[in-house]
Amino acid sequence: MRESLFETLIGLGVVAVAGLFLMFSLSQRSDASTADSYDLIARFDRADGVSPGTEVRVAGVKVGAVRSVVLDQKTFKAEATLAIKKDVQIPDEAAAQIQSDSLLGGSYIHIQISGMPDNMQPGARFEYTRGSMNVLGILLEAVGGLGGGEQGDKGGGSQDKVLQ
Repeated sequence: MRESLFETLIGLGVVAVAGLFLMFSLSQRSDASTADSYDLIARFDRADGVSPGTEVRVAGVKVGAVRSVVLDQKTFKAEATLAIKKDVQIPDEAAAQIQSDSLLGGSYIHIQISGMPDNMQPGARFEYTRGSMNVLGILLEAVGGLGGGEQGDKGGGSQDKVLQ
């Protein structure tokens, strides 16, 4: 009987901790669904790692979230709708860039602010954007370039001509 009571108390403790984790995760969800935001649109050549709920940051501070990402059938670019907090005004000449938190992933959209005094209106499109980088492709190019071969032998031929 005593073991049964102990196991029951341990089980209740585990359920309580799981409930705390659930409450924490729900409190950290995206602000994209709030009514205190306005939408801006950014088009990217590549939108790897960006999905609804992805953070939008200015100077490292979260100012909104991605509401949706769709493919524009006319331009074949990824069109992201960004929900920006109403108290944050984005200048007209701002640029949107997809950046990653680390080498392991975790993308966010960084808004680079310019010195222009006019602010973007709700529904406006970013004129300047930069899509995500293919880090694996860049690493493979760097490793492939170190292999030598024809590309690595650029200086040898000219030295031979000078010596003759």
